Amino acid sequence: MTSAAMGDGAARARTAHTMALTALLVLLGAATGCGKGANDVTPGGANVAIQLSSPAFQDGGTIPKEYTGDGTDTSPPLRWADPPEGTQSFALVCDDPDAPRGTFTHWLLFNLPPDRRDLEEGVPAREELPGGAKQGKNDFGKVGYGGPAPPAGKPHRYYFRLSALDAVLDVPAGASRDQLVAAMKGHTLAEGQLMGRYGR
Repeated sequence: MTSAAMGDGAARARTAHTMALTALLVLLGAATGCGKGANDVTPGGANVAIQLSSPAFQDGGTIPKEYTGDGTDTSPPLRWADPPEGTQSFALVCDDPDAPRGTFTHWLLFNLPPDRRDLEEGVPAREELPGGAKQGKNDFGKVGYGGPAPPAGKPHRYYFRLSALDAVLDVPAGASRDQLVAAMKGHTLAEGQLMGRYGR
């Protein structure tokens, strides 16, 4: 074999190797979440976080008694940072994954205006609120917030999850959690989470 032929063969081999390596990198990128929508952190498709906090308790801290079923059972104050561009509304879900019979929903609030950055304590237990926001029915069978009321024993965790949505949801006031989650699917731009504990 001539040196020219050997050179051509080596060049073809290098080209084939480069193409194979490029294809592998593309596949790895798709698998590890480089593509849009990959590794979504919420059912709605968001992988962006919003900072959510409360002046009443720290993340992972104890929820004060006044915001529980043992106190005045009023909703706690919440604050959040600016959402992504394109946000049209917010939705809030509060639940307890440690409940004896599975996740227990304590609060469903949706269609909060996009210019809101907080909720004062004591949101009224009404289906419709000023500004167009609506509330769903919790697992106590009531509209609005129902505070922690766990059985005696180890403290339960209560997660407040705020979702920034790219739409105003077509969901009726008094809706169930399943209705709200179904309507949110594919519309979540970002999500914030705050967890508090409470035990008896």
